[in-house]
Amino acid sequence: MKPVKIAMLSLTHGHTRKYFQVLNENPLLDWVAVQVRDPLAKEFFEENVKGIPCYETEEEMFSAHPEIEAVVIASENSEHLKQMRLCAERGVHILSMKIPTFDMKEYDEMEELVEKNHIVCQVELELHYNPVVKRLKELKENGKIGRLLSFNATNVTLCPAWAFPWQGKPEYSYGCRRALKPGDSRYRGGALCDHPHIFDLIRVVTGSEFEMIFAQAAPNIRKDLEEEDMLCVTGRMKDGTVFSLDPSWGKSEERIKKPVRGWEINPKRMEVNVTLHGEKGSLMADCFGPNIYHNTAPKERYTVQYTYFDEWVGLIDEFVECIRTGKTPMINLKHHRNTIRAMLAVYDSIETGRPVFM
Repeated sequence: MKPVKIAMLSLTHGHTRKYFQVLNENPLLDWVAVQVRDPLAKEFFEENVKGIPCYETEEEMFSAHPEIEAVVIASENSEHLKQMRLCAERGVHILSMKIPTFDMKEYDEMEELVEKNHIVCQVELELHYNPVVKRLKELKENGKIGRLLSFNATNVTLCPAWAFPWQGKPEYSYGCRRALKPGDSRYRGGALCDHPHIFDLIRVVTGSEFEMIFAQAAPNIRKDLEEEDMLCVTGRMKDGTVFSLDPSWGKSEERIKKPVRGWEINPKRMEVNVTLHGEKGSLMADCFGPNIYHNTAPKERYTVQYTYFDEWVGLIDEFVECIRTGKTPMINLKHHRNTIRAMLAVYDSIETGRPVFM
């Protein structure tokens, strides 16, 4: 299959550094250029990647490289619509970070842009390509635990706002400054905005949609953060499956601008664990194990080296196949809409103190 000529926009998202490796090593990709305004992101890029030209604006990059076929939009959430417009009018395919937008009018426009310009837009939810998750789905679909009764999942990490400041600013993360609830000094845009994976995963595993959601936000463990960092979500799917989801920034970290091993104060920087209970039995999965634990710089702290399968391989393979064959990716905008709607319902439940029926 002919490699796709690909570029990156902005380089301010936390997954950006992973793409430095993916775009360099995957033979299905021909990395052409990057665009970045942020001085720290540019400095980190130039320290770690050689031979790829860097441009300050999107227009400058596209003008210099009309051969670009696809982009990874690795920007703050508030920039996504603007960048999608620029891509769509040029017929450039899009791999979007996990939150296209929380503004449903903007979401409508994104869907229209993709359809009108006949481009591929895949939303980056790499957990679907995790072999542990694939095995979990396979066992459930084969009836190993019988009819599914309940679904429990955690997506608990450290807070990225110190290395990626936009994630700590509601207007960039959520899209505006909207109070979390009456009398609360915090705003929407924190941990929930970073963790859509488990909200999508329950839809895929059950084959059902959300019926009712109830959520509460705990007091922050980071008292100076403007957004929520701890919350819990419970509810029921339309097929009757009850669930509890924890999408918190519940791990503690050093407040450093360039994340390195030892950044995490707890050994694991993230816990993505899933438990299914059925009529015939239960399944439990640790999506990011096994691991190697060791002491490391800069703090000589007991920490973890992840040894899990590289989910980005499957994600990129699907993206390239869809571009070359005209297929629609599994996690496309139309599919992902109900995950975003569920996350908005979580915020609405926190704001009102009541369950939200979908």
